[in-house]
Amino acid sequence: MSWHSADDPIPGDPFSCDAIKTLIVPRSRDLGSFAVRRALPSTECRMVGPFIFFDQMGPSEFLLGQGMDVRPHPHIGLSTVTYLFEGEIMHRDSLGTALPIRPGELNWMTAGRGITHSERTGSDLRRTGSTLFGLQSWVALSGKDEETAPAFEHYEADALPILTGEGKTVRLIAGEAFGAKSPVRTSSPMVYADVRLEAGAVLPLDPTYDERAIYTVSGAIAIAGDGFGPGQLLVFRPGDRISVRATETARFMVLGGEPMDGPRHLWWNFVSSRPERIEQAKEDWRQARFDTVPGESEFIPLPEQPAPVRYP
Repeated sequence: MSWHSADDPIPGDPFSCDAIKTLIVPRSRDLGSFAVRRALPSTECRMVGPFIFFDQMGPSEFLLGQGMDVRPHPHIGLSTVTYLFEGEIMHRDSLGTALPIRPGELNWMTAGRGITHSERTGSDLRRTGSTLFGLQSWVALSGKDEETAPAFEHYEADALPILTGEGKTVRLIAGEAFGAKSPVRTSSPMVYADVRLEAGAVLPLDPTYDERAIYTVSGAIAIAGDGFGPGQLLVFRPGDRISVRATETARFMVLGGEPMDGPRHLWWNFVSSRPERIEQAKEDWRQARFDTVPGESEFIPLPEQPAPVRYP
């Protein structure tokens, strides 16, 4: 997804328990055809492990003839991670990929030295109307992979490990956690998981990674006696063992990893450890040096002045 201008998220209440470092309640932003809630980056938390961007898309309902239309735009230095709960998005990129993503599946696009892609609602769904609800995140690449060749990988729902028992269902999207390992190739140690808990079920989160967070999707949870509803990013302090209990049927995402191998700079859709590399990417897009997306004639122009963001 392209970086759209958005207000800074509103921070939540102060620490609700000692283990919680930051509580972020993203502000909803209307993009015309659908709304997003941006949890990362925020003024309180720039990154969680390699996660440098985290958006909730929807839930939205498209009427007849309507849909999502994110025109072709460029990326460098990151992987885009698209994961849906409802609906469908048609992905096209400059590698020639043309593939829909559906709930439970995973699109993992690695930009490396540069890629262009678009995200749209397919023509079939526009004729019937549709819904959209999901998450898109950007994972910064490690220094050794920042200039790697661009790539796209799609994983069917049954390719991702699922752990069940005691009222818990955990789909491990990427990385290693809970005694399982995802087949998704990552640039650095990390975890990304889709968790569903029945009311009363408890999920322990060991301090395997220094940087960890959960993003609440639906239902209600409690941590150390404090309750949290949907649409909140809870960033934990390193080293603490956390237990998440569902006070009603709940769904949330677990995300995190090891700290990055150095600062990262973010400008529009570009991520790099080197500011001069971002300047080069800006000029390359301005001069139409990026590869184009087959079948697409539109594109998103380079913004005039998006605020640069540096991490940490």
